Amino acid sequence: MSILVGANSRILVQGLTGKEATFHAQRMLEYGTRLVAGVTPGKGGQVHLGLPVFNTVEEAVRAEEPEVSIIFVPPLAGAEAIMEAAQAGIKLIVCITEGIPLLDMLRAKSWTKRYGASLIGPNTPGLISPGKSKVGIMPGHIHRPGSVGLISRSGTLTYEAVNQLTTIGLGQSTAVGIGGDPVVGLKFVELLEMFRTDEQTRAVVLIGEIGGQAEEEAAGYLKASAYPKPVLAYVAGRTAPPGKRLGHAGAIIEGRQGSAGDKIDRLREAGVKIIDNPARIGLMTAEVLSAR
Repeated sequence: MSILVGANSRILVQGLTGKEATFHAQRMLEYGTRLVAGVTPGKGGQVHLGLPVFNTVEEAVRAEEPEVSIIFVPPLAGAEAIMEAAQAGIKLIVCITEGIPLLDMLRAKSWTKRYGASLIGPNTPGLISPGKSKVGIMPGHIHRPGSVGLISRSGTLTYEAVNQLTTIGLGQSTAVGIGGDPVVGLKFVELLEMFRTDEQTRAVVLIGEIGGQAEEEAAGYLKASAYPKPVLAYVAGRTAPPGKRLGHAGAIIEGRQGSAGDKIDRLREAGVKIIDNPARIGLMTAEVLSAR
């Protein structure tokens, strides 16, 4: 089992013929991801990377029946791309684009709910179920199939955690980057709920950071739900001063709200094992699992 995607998931690439999409689509194909089509307005009828290109998502859905879409388009077109995919019936949308205007994203997120689509991102490295499907820009070679679910707000820390889990022999069931913009789709709570019943997942690692309320919401969920699997967390940004942005738009503290200390306190109260040093993510996960 795995959450969200599997070996047979059919993937559409929006913006396929662009430079970045071309590069990463080629890497996904090499990994074994089942890409079935691309969309670039005005280039319908072409073939790119061996994939048919369509003018609209609706045309691609009718012809190739994709279930998942990954989006590589400029920021000002990002929200429209998300809404187009949702309206066409795509049930999982992964938006790599960073910097989509806030009001546009509020509208797009509402649109996904209206059409029953799940959104990963925007400003995400994507997700991967190792050995099955890579839907994103992460380096595939550092991932290995395993027993740890990973949910992260930070792209680079995702790769660090993954590499440690792979090196120590635990591997990953699924790794998901939820995105670093102020408004994103699925967050810790929804993904924790998915991992809850995933038979492959024995433990879940959260990579959080300053800003927003995602970690506090996760703590509330875990405290109230008697979560059956061990959860560990590392929260980046302990030394960040209030009002300063850390890395990207979603990582900013306003007063005490959104600070690393507040998040760590709430998670610890919920029974989460706090990781103080990012270099110990793999070792501490192994220790927790060996103690069960």
